[in-house]
Amino acid sequence: MFTATTQIRVRYAETDQMNVVYHGNYAQYFEVGRAEAIREMGFTYKGMEAMGIIMPIVEWHAKFIRPAHYDDLLTVKTMLKELPTDHRIEFHQEVYNEKEKLLTTGKVVLYFMTADTMEKTVMPEVLAAKLREYF
Repeated sequence: MFTATTQIRVRYAETDQMNVVYHGNYAQYFEVGRAEAIREMGFTYKGMEAMGIIMPIVEWHAKFIRPAHYDDLLTVKTMLKELPTDHRIEFHQEVYNEKEKLLTTGKVVLYFMTADTMEKTVMPEVLAAKLREYF
């Protein structure tokens, strides 16, 4: 299993009148976690695009357990529980507060697609080789 963590500080603009992080912001928190996880593997979304691969989101799920508040330091844990074998890659994510309390869980599914034809494709071999170390 591959696991990466990144931290995000909640900004005032991300909270609502109740001083709670607005639920829609978790999509961005998950995105930061995924982008940083891919960077930790030695790749970037920009680099993948340069290889002619795009990764659109096809599913996004979240479960809200506890609220996050303004100025909380959040830890986004991003996991790949399975090595992708086809056009799908599934990221499982968890968000914790500074007290290590679980706030939110989620899953994001993306497809590997060729940028020019928009056809599904398999994960680039260079990324697959890097991920095999974890499985």
